[in-house]
Parts: sequence; C-alpha cells; structure tokens
Amino acid sequence: MDHDEDVDATAGFEQHRPRLRALAERLLGSAADAEDAVQDSWLRLRRVEPAEIDNLGGWLTTVTSRICLDRLRARHARPETFLDEPDLDHAGPDDPASDAVVADSVGRAVAVVLDSLSPAERVAFVLHDVFAVPFDEIASILGRSTEATRKLAGRARRRAQLGAADDQHDLAGRREVIARFLDALREGDVSAMLALLAPDATRHVDPVLLAPGRPTTVHGAHVIAEEARRFSAPARRARPATIDGRPGAAVVHRGVPTLVLTFGFTGDRIGVLEIIAAPERLRSLAIEPAAV
Repeated sequence: MDHDEDVDATAGFEQHRPRLRALAERLLGSAADAEDAVQDSWLRLRRVEPAEIDNLGGWLTTVTSRICLDRLRARHARPETFLDEPDLDHAGPDDPASDAVVADSVGRAVAVVLDSLSPAERVAFVLHDVFAVPFDEIASILGRSTEATRKLAGRARRRAQLGAADDQHDLAGRREVIARFLDALREGDVSAMLALLAPDATRHVDPVLLAPGRPTTVHGAHVIAEEARRFSAPARRARPATIDGRPGAAVVHRGVPTLVLTFGFTGDRIGVLEIIAAPERLRSLAIEPAAV
C-alpha cells in the first residue's frame, strides 16, 4: 500500500471506527477488548490492497465480527450448540423491526443475557437485531447456512425478550432473593446458594478479578456456588444496591464503587450473575444504595 492509499485507508477507517467500536463492545462486553478488536481490524486492513475491497464498511464489519467471534469462542469453555438438530423452540416468523427495539432499549438486562449465549448466538443476534446486517452475510461470518443463522438469532432474541420481561416481575421479590444470596455468599453456604440459583445459571466476571487461565464465564449452579465459597472474598463485602434502576449489589469504598453484582432471573431464581470490576464499566453504571 503506497502513501496515498495509506492516507485514503486511514480516512476511510476512521469514518467507520465509531460503528466498529460499538459493534465490538456489544459483542465482547468490554470497552478495552472492543478497542483491541478494532485495532486488529485496522492492522488487517493495512495488509490488504484497496482494489480487493468493494465495500469498505461491509468489509470492516465482517472482519471485526470474525475477530470478535474468535475471541468469544476462546473465552467460552462450553461447546456451541449447532442448530442442525430439530428446532424445539417453535419459533415464529422473524420480526426484526420490532425485536430490534428489545435489543437496543432494555440496556443492562439484555447485556447480561448476552453473556449466557453461545458465541454464534451472540454474533447472530447482535449483528442482525442491533446492526441490521442481513442473515446471508452473518451466515458467511459464522460458517453456517442462512437458515441456521436465522435460528441462532431467533433463539437469542427469545432469551433477550425474557431478560426484558424481568422488568415486569416483582422487584421486591427480586431484591429479597438477592439479599438472601448475598447472605449465603458471605456465609459460604453452598446449599443456600443452590436453592437460589437456576440449575443452568451462568456467571460472568471481568478478567481484572481473575487469575491467569481462569474462565470469565462458567455455567451451572453447582460450579458457581462452589466457586463462590472458595474464591469470592471481594464479593462478600457487597451490599444491596440499585444498578441502572434494577436490583443488584455493590461494594463501595469511600464513596467509590469497586465491584458490582448484577442479576438476571429465570423465574424466581438467579439465572445470570455478572461481577463487574473493570473501572471503565463501573464508571458507566448508575449505582444507588438500596432503600432501607
């Protein structure tokens, strides 16, 4: 790539950078990881001859999505569910025009649900329902058929709708469950935690709290409860709080939040537990002490 082409590529890339960063942050759940993924996209662009790219925006979206997909797959310990099996969810017709509102409006409830999805589900849902990428293009990114990709997005969409529906549930009941879980956490009471966690619950934690090699996401109530008993000393200082208008918990030191717990529910049990400690994520939260 000569000097003039490099200047043109830089200008074109900077035009698309905000959208790429927003896409990567939705997919990866971390501003820092998103910035790294976008930078990787820029480095790949510099290695490609401009004549090989017909649509720069589409090319960058595809490359950034594939980078994020690879990172999600590396992050997840569980295998993905391939949808060549019979679809047991009985999905109706897609309605992305209305369902995109679900993806973009319920905020942290859906963000927490995203962490419980497989990498392919997450990519299909975010690309289609939030960024309006056609299914045939997403299928190419995922290496799936268009129909399988449509099913991935549909399955993820229903999970997101369930997350949004949490807002309609009894908030006082949610606060009580959270308070009981915090009590069990402080006491290291595995049995009490198991009574409050859904059997297939998911735990996600920011990497800043983890020793090298430990997964950011784990699945299963028994795994989460036993891990909490052994390793969650920082979380034991958490007290009930309102996080972005929803019941949660926080550790606050001298008026500054240092750790936040958010909860997603499956029925009356905790289905998703997210532990947030990355400074950039903590700064983005509205945190208020729970009313006594």
